[in-house]
Amino acid sequence: MKTAKRLLCGAALTSALLSSTAFAVSLSDLSSAASQLGAQTGTSQQGGTSLSSLTGLLNGNSKALTANNMNNAAGILEYCAKQKLTSVTDAENVKNQVLGKLGLDSKTEQKADTNYMDGIQGLLNAQNGQQLNLTTLGNSELGKQVKTKACDLVLKQGASFLS
Repeated sequence: MKTAKRLLCGAALTSALLSSTAFAVSLSDLSSAASQLGAQTGTSQQGGTSLSSLTGLLNGNSKALTANNMNNAAGILEYCAKQKLTSVTDAENVKNQVLGKLGLDSKTEQKADTNYMDGIQGLLNAQNGQQLNLTTLGNSELGKQVKTKACDLVLKQGASFLS
C-alpha cells in the first residue's frame, strides 16, 4: 500500500514537473510506466528502473545516457537502429565508422568485444559507472522517451568521436 501511494505521489509530482518541459507526459503515461515497471519503491533495482529514475533521466542526467566507451556506443547505435529509435541511416553510418576507427571491422572481432555485445543487447554502460538496460524500460511513452533520448545522445557522442 505504501509503495502504491509513493508511486502515485511520484507520478503526480513528476507529471507536474514534466508538463513544463519539452517532454510533456500525461499522468496516464506515468501510470502506465509505473505499471510496467512494477511496484518499485523509487530506487534502482536489478533488472529494472524506477519511475523516479526514468524521470531523472529525461530531465538532463546525460551522463547516465551516454556510453562510457565507444565500443559500447557502437553497439547501442546498432540496438537503436534495430529498434527504430533513431534514424537508421545515421545510426548505421556512424556505427560503421566508429567500428572502423576502433579496428572492429570483422564480425569475429565484434563478437569478442564485450562492450559492443552489451550495446547491441541494449545494455548501456553509462559514463556515470552504472549500466542501463534499455530493453527493460518498456514501451510506455515515458520508456520510449528515455530510450530515444539515450539513442540521440549516443549518436551525437559517436559523431563527435569521428570528428
